[in-house]
Amino acid sequence: MKKVFLAAAVAATLGAALPAFAQNLAIVNGKPVPTARMDMLAAQLAKTGRPVSEEMKGQLKDEVIAREVFMQEAQKRGLDATDDFKAQMELARQTILIRELFAQYQKTNAVTDAEIKAEYDKFAAANGGKEYKARHILVEKEDEAKAIIASLKKGGKFEDIAKKQSKDPGSGANGGDLDWSNPGSYVPEFSQALTKLNKGQTTQEPVKSQFGWHVIRVDDIREAQLPKMDDVKPQIAQQLQQQKLAAFQEELRKKAKVE
Repeated sequence: MKKVFLAAAVAATLGAALPAFAQNLAIVNGKPVPTARMDMLAAQLAKTGRPVSEEMKGQLKDEVIAREVFMQEAQKRGLDATDDFKAQMELARQTILIRELFAQYQKTNAVTDAEIKAEYDKFAAANGGKEYKARHILVEKEDEAKAIIASLKKGGKFEDIAKKQSKDPGSGANGGDLDWSNPGSYVPEFSQALTKLNKGQTTQEPVKSQFGWHVIRVDDIREAQLPKMDDVKPQIAQQLQQQKLAAFQEELRKKAKVE
């Protein structure tokens, strides 16, 4: 009869202990380490796009246990009572709270498809139209530019003159080649002269800008090659999200009473 009661008592004890034990990852120096700590680390990894495999779970378990060992030693030495530790904890608390605030704002103020389309339409309007494949020769003085134009009229080769005389370090070595560009990407004086030229034409008078004097030639003209909205949608969404968050931060600063 005693054996029956003893067996029942052991079974009851084990039954009560199992749920609590299951919540713990390990017991380190008599202190339970909750499984939730490993789950938290796994969740953080998952947010970065890294899948948590069974092998990685073992590594996470080792990491959590090692942290508990080191933390216990630090506490034993009284490091958690120092002013420096308390100051760092306060900074960490602020950082986490602010991060959560911003994450919550972005979650409740997500960028909409309508906003993305409006931004893309604005981009298309500013960069649409025609693109020009141009070359230029940049010199310091107007007389130099006029002499180059005269030389071109006599049969001089634009590319060769650009390599020898152009002061533009970016295009000079490539025969003045500026590749395909929207006129809006140039300074106004250059852009205005460029758009007056047809394919194969060269400016008959030097063009002055803040950089010096230009001789411009248009090699080709085409309709602007814009990326499709679906191809740039993620970048537009990210940019708009950053703009929204910046506006939210600025609004909070303006509303705050700072004395």
